[in-house]
Amino acid sequence: MTPPDPAELRRSYEAGRLEPEQLALTWVEQFARWFAEASDAGTHVGLPEANAAVFATASATGQPSARTVLLKGFDHRGFVLFTNYTSRKARESAENPFGSLVLPWYGLQRQVVAIGAVERVSTAETERYFSSRPRGSQLGAWVSHQSQVIESREVLDARTAELSRRWPAGTPVPTPPFWGGLRLVPETVEFWQGRADRLHDRLRYRRVTEGADLWVVERLSP
Repeated sequence: MTPPDPAELRRSYEAGRLEPEQLALTWVEQFARWFAEASDAGTHVGLPEANAAVFATASATGQPSARTVLLKGFDHRGFVLFTNYTSRKARESAENPFGSLVLPWYGLQRQVVAIGAVERVSTAETERYFSSRPRGSQLGAWVSHQSQVIESREVLDARTAELSRRWPAGTPVPTPPFWGGLRLVPETVEFWQGRADRLHDRLRYRRVTEGADLWVVERLSP
């Protein structure tokens, strides 16, 4: 099967526009608005998981890496995801505590790009979220030594069976000490709306005072 030529694939983005007067007063209010719209649109526009995001980090030497994660919370403090603290993203976030999060809502011809510092969430916040997870996902957090090389799938199956015996159905699964939340604390949050002829609307909230919640809105050239 001959693949299509990527250079020949084109779509005209004409689903909407974004003007400064349309924005909410704060980035978190604007994000909540767009996130609700993406969630409501769902599979009708090819968005089965509106909280799917690309999280990019870099090592202490500047080598970048990126992966798709699931956003599990947001508020005025930033965006939260959960992971094994021995994973590559967590290790890089500790070595070089900055990152970027991109939510690509292709079906709406939109994306949100946040850039800022990365910090761990509190133990209490981690435990609250962990207790809300399905039991299988709780066991999975114990099973996976994330980002480490393993010999085969059977390694995971054997660990799952062992832990299922340790914590049988009906027994609470404790939060792993090596697992928890990361919060991206944004310095900028950009709202991108596709437009015709690649002249997209890009409006960015930017923090103007370090340590304070003061922001300006800027239009970026597409």
